[in-house]
Amino acid sequence: MASSFTKWLVDPKKNWFAKQHMKSISKRLRKYGLRYDDLYDPYYDLDIKEALNRLPREVIDARNQRLKRAMDLSLKHEYLPEDVQAMQTPFRSYLQDMLALVKRENAEREALGALPLYQRTIP
Repeated sequence: MASSFTKWLVDPKKNWFAKQHMKSISKRLRKYGLRYDDLYDPYYDLDIKEALNRLPREVIDARNQRLKRAMDLSLKHEYLPEDVQAMQTPFRSYLQDMLALVKRENAEREALGALPLYQRTIP
């Protein structure tokens, strides 16, 4: 019961509030030319760091360029021009598939009783 309610609550196709939230996030990401996956911090989660290491160099370079452009625009207190904002795709994912693969591998490693690849605690 709670699981189905939670799924309904966060599904933008079924819940009007979730749809409005997604629109709001999309609008804010478009202003700076970011994608949702750009917001993941590799220093916070080691699985994300591993997934980023496995991605092709071109994808990582594009991510870094988007982040640099967003920081530059933020420091200048400016936004992207409207025509460029219209071309942005904030919810096109490039990290989720690789992140899911890394999490599955870690779960399998834990199920087999092997030691994790990395042991670090986040302060």
